[in-house]
Amino acid sequence: MDNKTLLRTGIVGSIVAAICCATPILVILLGAVGLSAWAGWLDYVLIPTLIVFVGLTVYALNQRKRAVQCCAPGTAPNTGNGEKNEHV
Repeated sequence: MDNKTLLRTGIVGSIVAAICCATPILVILLGAVGLSAWAGWLDYVLIPTLIVFVGLTVYALNQRKRAVQCCAPGTAPNTGNGEKNEHV
């Protein structure tokens, strides 16, 4: 999976999980289909889901930052110690 797809998935998933956590959308929907007893368990699913998607977004942003730093002129490719590439 490329970095753009990871970032897009993380952002969209975070937004959807945050909307479901902050508003009673799922409670209304579950009540409409007769599954309102499941509403008590929503926090056990939605909070970890939100954490996973926010983590995925942070990971994708970190990978994007590394890719930009690696390809920037005058830097060595991913040495990890910040050495400059003198062979420009």
